[in-house]
Amino acid sequence: MKYLIILGDGMSDEPLAALGGKTCLEYARTPNLDALAPLSQVGLCKTVPQGLKPGSDVANMSVMGFDPEKYYTGRSPLEAVAMRVPLADDAVTLRCNLVTLSNDEPYENKIMLDYSAGDISTEEAGELIAYLKEHFDDDAFTLYAGTQYRHCLVVKRGKTGAILTPPHDISDKSVNGHLPQGVNSDAYCEIMKKSYALLKDHPVNIRRVAQGKNPANSVWLWGEGTKPALGNFENLRKKKGGVISAVDLIRGIGMLAGLKIIEVDGITGNYNTNFKGKANAACDELLSGLDFVYIHMEAPDECGHHGDYENKVKSIEKIDGAVIPTVIERLKAAGEDFAILVCPDHPTPCATKTHTSNPVPYMLYSSKYVLSNGATRYTEAQAQATGEFVEQGYKLIEKLFALK
Repeated sequence: MKYLIILGDGMSDEPLAALGGKTCLEYARTPNLDALAPLSQVGLCKTVPQGLKPGSDVANMSVMGFDPEKYYTGRSPLEAVAMRVPLADDAVTLRCNLVTLSNDEPYENKIMLDYSAGDISTEEAGELIAYLKEHFDDDAFTLYAGTQYRHCLVVKRGKTGAILTPPHDISDKSVNGHLPQGVNSDAYCEIMKKSYALLKDHPVNIRRVAQGKNPANSVWLWGEGTKPALGNFENLRKKKGGVISAVDLIRGIGMLAGLKIIEVDGITGNYNTNFKGKANAACDELLSGLDFVYIHMEAPDECGHHGDYENKVKSIEKIDGAVIPTVIERLKAAGEDFAILVCPDHPTPCATKTHTSNPVPYMLYSSKYVLSNGATRYTEAQAQATGEFVEQGYKLIEKLFALK
């Protein structure tokens, strides 16, 4: 038996008036998911434990089968692992977004116009981070460039305890009241303010503005954490597995768990990603010896954070049209029995542009067994109507692997 988790990050939503009172998942044309739903177990799962914030870190760790209450030590160290940043045991890491802030107000009152600086390219971001490193790297801090808007700050011999706000939680809002507080907050605020002074007239940003793009005119620090340790997936689950994702966070979780990081050309972390390439790569690995592949797609989450329900719908339709049929057709053609778990990690409602802790809909399909529990489509409402509920998200994967 081969196993897949097809995860649409942030795919779950709330009813939108613009979509006739439907969620993006309900509104999307999903003939392939619709064909599977009557044969599948459909239900709800709580992926974010009470008391933890509904980040993709906590939620994906949960879906991957690791109890966040046991293993979670912060978001940025997971990304740092994927970036191969060297981490001492006493280091503290922070996620460092390149963002777009409004120009006219004092820093304390600026508006968070864009948490991703217009999806800045990795090449442009690398130039900006290299410039900032000249001003910020010292005995206490080191900046590391990542991909697009996602970067990392390492605090040597650091202490945790800062109160930090994810920038996507304050889209289109004033940063007033959301600047760093607590441990080391003065230093973090100084870095953020100084970065604005350095970046606002940088040639990269002058070019971006001239092209009608959002400038990356500040860094924003959040996601504090310390060096993590996860259990080995193969030892725990007796399955040899791999991960496909364009996002350092997910790759970092996979690396810590000893999963194979599967490289795919043209994957981007947004709705222009290579959906079919991910599906084919997963099948290649499953047919070459892996037992399990985790296919992560960031696109619905990115669209949710931007309030872009049209492209969120299109992202769901691409998952349905490119990923679902590809894996089913290839595995059937190879004569393999297989089981698929489809789910988001958390909701990212377009109306609020940030994550929630609400339970997410899941669909469990097997090529060998009919698992039907009454659903006719894979939607939030039908998942709730079945009455099926997994209270501890890290146990959802056990339902998948119970299918032999």
